[in-house]
Amino acid sequence: MRALNSILRRNSSSILIRAITKHSRSSFCTDNVDGLSNSRVKIFDRDLKRKQRDRAAWLARLDDSFISSVADNLLDRLEDCKKSFPTALCLGGSLKATRHLLRGQGGVEKLIMMDTSIDMVKSCKDAEKDMPDQNVETSFFVGDEEFLPVKESSLDLVISCLGLHWTNDLPGAMIQSRLALKPDGLFLAAILGGETLKELRIACTVAQMEREGGISPRLSPLAQVRDAGNLLTRAGFNLPGVDVDEYTVKYENALQLIEHLRAMGETNALVQRNNILKRETALATAAVYQSMFGAEDGTIPATFQVIFMTGWKEHPSQPKAKSRGSATVSFQDLQKQFGSEN
Repeated sequence: MRALNSILRRNSSSILIRAITKHSRSSFCTDNVDGLSNSRVKIFDRDLKRKQRDRAAWLARLDDSFISSVADNLLDRLEDCKKSFPTALCLGGSLKATRHLLRGQGGVEKLIMMDTSIDMVKSCKDAEKDMPDQNVETSFFVGDEEFLPVKESSLDLVISCLGLHWTNDLPGAMIQSRLALKPDGLFLAAILGGETLKELRIACTVAQMEREGGISPRLSPLAQVRDAGNLLTRAGFNLPGVDVDEYTVKYENALQLIEHLRAMGETNALVQRNNILKRETALATAAVYQSMFGAEDGTIPATFQVIFMTGWKEHPSQPKAKSRGSATVSFQDLQKQFGSEN
């Protein structure tokens, strides 16, 4: 607890820890900070997303192959780093999978796990005794990625696995993560990209047009790959890196897909959502999905596009690009010297 208090902001730590011990249902959102309303555009209902994550805390499975693959792929980037990261913060998303697969990677000695959902934090805390790596000092608290209650320059590593795409201010959340890092600290994040659930989006659109004569937003907007690099640069990270993986998960039917999305806490949380889904529209969506994308064995595929982002906080030891015009050899000279086999 002493180590956790040294990292949390002085005006936040006591409130957040009290929230866990009392199991309070209050949220720590940027919608209302210190009594001041935020005029920022709100795309997602953060309170609804917290409730969805409360539900996901009890529905999620540790053997979810998709979640485990994404977390393992994200943490694998630590193996490419020669330095160690003694103090790390894990933000929302797939907390359990990230903790389970950490396995001493990155030289993490102190791990702080944060989520907006009290039930999710409690579930992770209860599962800590079953984790394979018991040498990591782990702390838990409730907090919001949109208002990161962490002192500046107090962390060596920030990890977010499938959580940041639900923030209303993604650049702001990434800027706060950079500020929380020590110089030469590492930011690792995985978010769902715009091609995610493209089959379900098409099926929903066709079914709604057929049954209701129009469409309403049923799936959340997600970042495009071309935006990821700009986000890292805008947040002030050095040496930004972005790569993309697409995962295709097979389900027996559309209902099983929806159940999986609920277990991951990835269901619709748009502010301007339609709260009513007609039965005939739901059945039509499942039928369209099966007819358009169904495989020969009767299963249906669902695409999950995952964008992996890597960024470093500025440090003098990091390589820097030379100033424009400082080159002493031209590409034409190199071509003449080495030539081309073709």
